[in-house]
Amino acid sequence: MSMKISIIGAGSSYTPELFERLAQMRSQLPVTDITLMDIDSYRLGAVKAFCERFARHLGMDVRIGSTTDLDEAVSGSTFVNTQIRVGGNACRVNDEKIPLSMGLLGQETTGAGGFMKALRTIPAMLKIADSIEKNAPDAWMINYTNPTGIVSQAIHDNTQIKCAALCYGGVRAADRAAAALGVDAKDVQYDIFGLNHCNFAYNFRVRGRALTEEELYKVAENVSEVAVDLTSRLKAVPSGYTQYYYHRQKKVEALFAQNKTRGETVLELEKEIYADFLNSSFDQKPPSLKKRGGGGYAAVALSVMDAIYNNRDTWHVINVPNNGVFRFLPDSAVMETAVLVNANGLKPITVSMPPPKAVWGLVSMVKNYEMLTAEAAVTGDRDTAVLALTHHPLICDYDLASELFGKMLEANRAYLPQFK
Repeated sequence: MSMKISIIGAGSSYTPELFERLAQMRSQLPVTDITLMDIDSYRLGAVKAFCERFARHLGMDVRIGSTTDLDEAVSGSTFVNTQIRVGGNACRVNDEKIPLSMGLLGQETTGAGGFMKALRTIPAMLKIADSIEKNAPDAWMINYTNPTGIVSQAIHDNTQIKCAALCYGGVRAADRAAAALGVDAKDVQYDIFGLNHCNFAYNFRVRGRALTEEELYKVAENVSEVAVDLTSRLKAVPSGYTQYYYHRQKKVEALFAQNKTRGETVLELEKEIYADFLNSSFDQKPPSLKKRGGGGYAAVALSVMDAIYNNRDTWHVINVPNNGVFRFLPDSAVMETAVLVNANGLKPITVSMPPPKAVWGLVSMVKNYEMLTAEAAVTGDRDTAVLALTHHPLICDYDLASELFGKMLEANRAYLPQFK
């Protein structure tokens, strides 16, 4: 019996992580064919060359194909893994620098940077969804393309495909609590409320026992991105990305002080990574790849695929439509929350207690921005785009939003045909 998965955006330096995890889970996921697809033939060729050597090193018995044709890649797939970056890291640099030039946060997924990335990315993701509907209608899209929450909103609003939009951040709270308390992460349970890169884990238990105030403070101390006293007062463990909301001025000043943006650093690093991929002496992950950082998503992605393929009831944090879980938000609002995953799909888990009141407003405001952004990306309506930026909590100024959108639209014009 054959089983094919396709990786769209396979020229990403994160692709080898998927191969490594697939090798570890070959008994659960008997993959026979992997098709790598990317529009960048150089990166695609480099990654394929390395992954062929890496697969042999890992003892994988799998056929590896590559193509620049989306329909060919998707056809016959059981799972379609999406990890695209429209415009590459060159566009990321603009996303970082243009807002900073106006005294605003310049970051890959949060604020104006994430906004522009969403506008570039959503049309391409809808094209992939259309290909799935035509060429592999029973397939699941496993998405970790950022900004995954807004991308997922657009997918759910505009298509009928089966989509699991993931991020490692949703399960990081268990790791942090486990490290702080000296327990196994598998023994940590919690409720989670919010959005991708704006979520809050709360109501922590260890083997069913609620944490004491002292234990919760220990967990708070393990969240380095946000002030310990704030985390303790919230009685929730926030996503590391909430540092951009709770410590906005400090973060903007720190970004101003850097000689290079993160995007510029990654652009330089990628030259080394892809040269190593093409170096036939490497059949294991080269040291340059470790410098890239990030990652971790493969473990989450493969666990979700395992749960679906083998009908294995599994708890995960995934971006799904709210559908009444949090009653003060629309049912159609895509949330990052706990779900039960099995062959029947993704079922949001009703929370055992409401989230802390202190975080309702921030999440609601960011969700309002996200829904407007998803709409603007599809329609190409400039008024909706400016409204989205205006209502982002890191901007909240119509004049700034209007000027910022004009500058960022000009810099991204080649990637935004919908805004004619």
